[in-house]
Amino acid sequence: MLLSVRHSQINGETAVPGSKSHTIRALAIAALAKGTSVIKMPLVSDDTLSCLSAACALGAWIRRGDDSMWQVIGTGGRLIEPARALDMGNSGTGLRIFSALAGLSPAPISFDGDESLRNRPMAALLSALNDLGAKTSDDNGHCPLTITGPIHGGETTVDGTSSQYLSALLLAAPLANGDTILNVPFLNEVPYVEMTLAWLKRQCINVKYNKNYSRFHVTGGQQFKGFNETIPGDFSSAAFPLAAAIVTGGGVLIRNLDFSDPQGDKAFVDLARKMGARIETGPDYALVKPGPVRLHSAELDLNSTPDLLPILSVVAACADGITVLKNVAQARLKETDRIAVMAHELTKMGIQVEEFEDGMAVTGGKLKPAHVDSFRDHRVAMSLAIAGMTCRESDERNPTVIDSAESIAVTYPSFIDDFTKMGAGFFVV
Repeated sequence: MLLSVRHSQINGETAVPGSKSHTIRALAIAALAKGTSVIKMPLVSDDTLSCLSAACALGAWIRRGDDSMWQVIGTGGRLIEPARALDMGNSGTGLRIFSALAGLSPAPISFDGDESLRNRPMAALLSALNDLGAKTSDDNGHCPLTITGPIHGGETTVDGTSSQYLSALLLAAPLANGDTILNVPFLNEVPYVEMTLAWLKRQCINVKYNKNYSRFHVTGGQQFKGFNETIPGDFSSAAFPLAAAIVTGGGVLIRNLDFSDPQGDKAFVDLARKMGARIETGPDYALVKPGPVRLHSAELDLNSTPDLLPILSVVAACADGITVLKNVAQARLKETDRIAVMAHELTKMGIQVEEFEDGMAVTGGKLKPAHVDSFRDHRVAMSLAIAGMTCRESDERNPTVIDSAESIAVTYPSFIDDFTKMGAGFFVV
């Protein structure tokens, strides 16, 4: 799908989808739990539906209804052997978490996904599962792969390049027969691990860890129980309408947010403020008032929030001076190499970008319409759409055109409709 974007601004009120990270963790715990769980306001997207399908294949019974509430009857930790390989689509989070859960089963469980997912590294997680007693086979550390458990506990070292490896093991280890010790020499994306720990705390799971998250002791032989939880709005998704209002001089109000939630991407508000954005916030809302804003450069550490790199690179392109996005090498290991992709596509749009191993420097300037490629990365597609909204030279005959815009459905299926209702010049080709 091609998305044509003309110069425009957004004004209005919107609600963002539920958090993908919370939805997938909730599904994983519900699938393992003894009893019935109720997940209210889940994110319904390509990624979460891949995880829902995996949970069903492993023995969970799920009633979706109108998708405002999922009712899940869990397996009590006794997973069944699927009839075929679990297709995780494009979901890296789902692949990592459900691979660890598969380590609880004595039957072999296989995983695969799309071309992008087959490029996501898995060797570090598979190595840890092997240390804990599982047997794994894979395509040189990538999908397609097979895991045969059960893990029995023990001690292993976890690569912290991606927080998903640690989160996956923390969700599986409580159901292992013995205690598990996880050593983590370094850790990126700390807020995502804190989100996982918050879910474990709600489940009264006994896990001990030190202040710098370098060592975890998980008691074995525990059990997840049914729960009733509402998924909060996704701050990763909220960054897009907030950024669009900021860079186009428009206004937007987002009400379904919870600033007490551990989601790391709520940091977008403070990072944007550091560049001169005016964002009003309360316990459950964020507001950008209409009017021009003079943005300026800043040096931003994105180690805890790598998913914000694409949209912040667009905000940087609209700011005066050179903005540095740093300490975020793991952004190269997402659906795409987001550092390289955003540098390449923004350059097409007339912006000067310098790549570093762990980040980029963006010189603000005048964005020009261009034909750009999302490389099937949802966050890249949405970021480039917002970049296109700022191009004053664009019109019906000279728009910004984004390839593979259908990838947006991975986390924000209503993005185009929501933005169009608020005035964005989006046209699906």
